[in-house]
Amino acid sequence: MSQTPGKDPTRQSVLDLVGQHPIGRIPVQDVRPAVDGGLRPTKSVVNELFAVTATVFREGHDKVNATVVLTDPDGGEHHVRMHLLNPGLDHWGTTIFADREGLWSYRVEGWSDPYATWHHDATIKVEAGVDVELMLEEGARVLERARDEVTRPPGDGERLTRAIGILRDTAAPTHERLAAGTDLRELLTDQPLRDLVSPSREFTWWVERQLALHGAWYEIFPRSEGATRDPETGLWTSGTFETAQERLPAIADMGFDVVYLTPVHPIGRVNRKGPNNTLVAGEHDPGSPYAIGAEEGGHDALHPDLGDFDDFDAFVARAGELGLEVAMDLALQAAPDHPWATEHPEFFTTRADGTIAYAENPPKKYQDIYPVNFDNAPDTIYAEVRRVIQVWIDHGIKIFRVDNPHTKPVEFWQWLIADVAVDHPDVIWLAEAFTKPAMMHTLAKVGFQQSYTYYAWRNQAGELREYVQELSGAAAAYMRPSFWPTTHDILTPYMQYGGPTAFLLRAALAATLVPTYGIYAGYEHCESVARPGAEEHIDNEKYEFKNRRWDLDGEHGGTGEAQGRPNLAPFLKRLNEIRREHPALHWIRNITFHSAEDENFLVFSKRGGGAHDGSDGDEIVVVANLDPHSNRGTTIHLNMPSLGLGWGDGFVAHDLLTGQQWHWGEANFVQLGQGGLPVHIIHVRKF
Repeated sequence: MSQTPGKDPTRQSVLDLVGQHPIGRIPVQDVRPAVDGGLRPTKSVVNELFAVTATVFREGHDKVNATVVLTDPDGGEHHVRMHLLNPGLDHWGTTIFADREGLWSYRVEGWSDPYATWHHDATIKVEAGVDVELMLEEGARVLERARDEVTRPPGDGERLTRAIGILRDTAAPTHERLAAGTDLRELLTDQPLRDLVSPSREFTWWVERQLALHGAWYEIFPRSEGATRDPETGLWTSGTFETAQERLPAIADMGFDVVYLTPVHPIGRVNRKGPNNTLVAGEHDPGSPYAIGAEEGGHDALHPDLGDFDDFDAFVARAGELGLEVAMDLALQAAPDHPWATEHPEFFTTRADGTIAYAENPPKKYQDIYPVNFDNAPDTIYAEVRRVIQVWIDHGIKIFRVDNPHTKPVEFWQWLIADVAVDHPDVIWLAEAFTKPAMMHTLAKVGFQQSYTYYAWRNQAGELREYVQELSGAAAAYMRPSFWPTTHDILTPYMQYGGPTAFLLRAALAATLVPTYGIYAGYEHCESVARPGAEEHIDNEKYEFKNRRWDLDGEHGGTGEAQGRPNLAPFLKRLNEIRREHPALHWIRNITFHSAEDENFLVFSKRGGGAHDGSDGDEIVVVANLDPHSNRGTTIHLNMPSLGLGWGDGFVAHDLLTGQQWHWGEANFVQLGQGGLPVHIIHVRKF
């Protein structure tokens, strides 16, 4: 093969590579957060503070400095001073926040600091009598540049002019001349003279509404709310959107922000499942709402037993009046009699025998569900799902809880979420992806604002600390956890055998460890009986109606017990009141773990300042006995500086659950557990 004379292709390739990734005159490296090296956007919500760090240095002894430059959705730039965190490692950092939603970006600029360089050198040399006049003249010239090259208020310019004159006044004492220049450190830090400015790459930053990070969810099956059973025939009458509306005041009264509806679409009749996931359904069994689609329609239709779109709209409107948003379940799968099965058979996988493959998660089999094959006809499938999403957005839905997103291509979710965000940036997506970490994290990186987590299976102090530290660390730049003690699919042994104490404890931890948590209807009654051989409820609501007789609890959830069953509604209400009253609980990156002498105790705090919202001074300490079967006592040890206190300081510990108060310091004895509340939620009141 011939080549052009004088051309070295290898050399040119190397030069091209260097040209694509120049180091910059002032090197700026390792900017964080940088999701996938900056390929994916960093996430925050409005007013959420988070740290930006970078390594910034230069050759020689001249002083270097660094700035974070924020670019808002309108293109306006905002400069935030960085601070040298570790001189030996040239590690710089600061905190930033955005005051409104939209697509922002940030970059780190390294720059040579001529004033700081002069300040350092002149202080040493002039005091030592070395090059005195030369150093004072150089200082005057630096100040002239600072006055003439940097836009600043007239008063500051006049101050610089006076200092320049004094620096050059050979009749004045030397120490006064030097002080005239060195006393300007604050002014020239706020409005610096910057040389050799070297920017990092731009990092995309997506800023969303606060419900994307902080909120309390409550899950219902609409068909169960208001469902009744004929005592003579045993036949059920389905609840409706109208009867489900009657439950909304109680949900709002407990302080929840979101009411989440399991699928409300027509349910397939072919291979319909019976009670407890049995393979044979009776004539009147309602089937699983996750087996979506029948002759009445598919994902863009409503189950006729629930009502029509006027009824649905009325439900959404009533929720809004009560301060609730409605979240819909998006389950992209089909019953065998879904219209897609006949109109779009290419949406599914056809097996060797000519049948369409039903869903399996061995050993589980879902004969009533066909999974969608997104590779068969991606253009058509993508367009159809986007159309369906728009139907529900047009009916007031801004939140989608996505069922099993990890069984669909990640590139599909990346496209769908981005396409929706163009016209509806306030839409929130929650990933129900109980799967391997790589998939969970990648779904978050490509757009899901929230994700279910492993919380239900993290019950020991050590594993909870480790998990929450992971979620509140680097992962917080893109993944927002949602903690659920139970769901309609999950009832762990801890909840099966822990009694009401376990239900109190796990709700309190979910509500305080992370900003978003959820409760599945029936939690108030400590529903804990599992189907034999499964970690899920017996007589599962997925396959049958359930009338929980909320009326026996009293108006809006009541305060007492009925028929010997617990009623945790007042406790949940108090948890949500505490969450709303204390901004420190609205954030995830502000958590600190403390120690206890008994390994069954978990101790952590959240300190205000996690947001630019005036929450400074709001400190919460949570102490929990994780053993639901015992009343335990132990001594806890608090990291006092993390609470804004000295090691020898004390404070008033006000328990927000009981109203009790104690004087606490670094070491405190606590007793919690069965027979009383298993948790303290302490508001730190400084003397």
